[in-house]
Amino acid sequence: MTRYPAATPSADAWAAALDLGEFVSASPSSFHAVQEAARRLREAGFSPLQEAARWSAADVTGARYVIRDGSLIAWTTPEGVDASSPWRIVGSHTDSPALKLKPNPELGRESLSQVGVEIYGGPLLNSWLDRELRLAGLLTLRDGRRALVATPPVLRVPQLAVHLDRAVNKDGLQLDPQRHMQPILGIGEVDVRELLAAHAEPLDETGHPAAPGALVDPVDPVDIVGFDVLTVDAQAPALFGANEEFLASARLDNLSSVHAEVQALITVARSAQPPAAEGPAPIALLVANDHEEVGSATRSGAAGPFLEDVLVRMHAALGGDDASRRRAFTSSMVLSADAGHAAHPNYPERHDPVTRPQLGDGPMLKINAQQRYATDAVGIAAFAAACERAGVPHQHFVSNNAMPCGSTIGPLTATRLGMTTIDVGLTLLSMHSAREMCATADPLLLQRACAAFLRG
Repeated sequence: MTRYPAATPSADAWAAALDLGEFVSASPSSFHAVQEAARRLREAGFSPLQEAARWSAADVTGARYVIRDGSLIAWTTPEGVDASSPWRIVGSHTDSPALKLKPNPELGRESLSQVGVEIYGGPLLNSWLDRELRLAGLLTLRDGRRALVATPPVLRVPQLAVHLDRAVNKDGLQLDPQRHMQPILGIGEVDVRELLAAHAEPLDETGHPAAPGALVDPVDPVDIVGFDVLTVDAQAPALFGANEEFLASARLDNLSSVHAEVQALITVARSAQPPAAEGPAPIALLVANDHEEVGSATRSGAAGPFLEDVLVRMHAALGGDDASRRRAFTSSMVLSADAGHAAHPNYPERHDPVTRPQLGDGPMLKINAQQRYATDAVGIAAFAAACERAGVPHQHFVSNNAMPCGSTIGPLTATRLGMTTIDVGLTLLSMHSAREMCATADPLLLQRACAAFLRG
């Protein structure tokens, strides 16, 4: 057996990993994730903008953010920002694989209430079995209001006992998504809308949760006319390992990136940016898109217009025209952060035989010859320079040629905007499980690399 030195996380890494766990706990859905990000940004001095309002130069300078459904864009501008200023953009996605509530969810058999679900994204279905699950997401109401909802543990998908499937450990578990993945909710009839209404938190006219103590009309079940609600694992994030060198949590793909980028943007906003070596200082911007796990082709996904809309409006408010905007785009750069695969000790043959990312060795550059990742040589150099400035190690990821390669928001963003784009990510094991794991050291390393990249 090869011996390695024991890995004991630093106090700063330990604190950052616990803070990531708190971020995940506060973000059971993409809608909650952007609200938690917005809360942290507001505490750091960022101000909200309404997307439907007219934006002036004063509106788009300083530290701002705007929300569209389960997506968020935030930025901080340098002193002297104008229409020639390029952007340094960090991007991620807010959604994770799950079981999503169907529009008519009430089911029942054997005197038990169940809820009908669809498969959202590509979850490891077996990991959703025998877990207490919550419901979380967005409700739309008859009077035009919206509400966030997050229930306590109310669901479970029970696995068939081995006594009734004697071949399961020999032939493998076979799950039919329609027949075998419908969670149990209770004994007898349970009204799902009543359950959702009881745990709903109405949003105010600005799209934020009402202030503590504010008088808010409760949600009536009959007023719920639509919902985007998913199941989420109820177990809290936790550190584990011989030296607490691992973090286990739901939704690390990709809230680990959202959290790192939010904290990085706050760090940049709080620190005085040194003058650029040449040319105007960049605008540091964060985009967190929804729906990456289902292809991103939505109004709030990376294939949609949200980021481009905001950039065009910002540039116009600063007095730019089409030609100057295209010049600014050409000199801008995007860092797309999405969790990736660490080499698995039980399945070593599934990885490239030479390039083998490790837990705890820092963020990885994701590279693919078919451009499933957008990283190119120019981007590699830019990210390596950012890591060097931050004092952060980094590594590389490339797929085994016999294995299909996933993708990210990176190629979509590069295609829409024409900006140099780099794909990076935190290393995980158990990706797309209901409970994933990373190294305790890695969230802080990714956060520091993102902050160095944003500074330009």
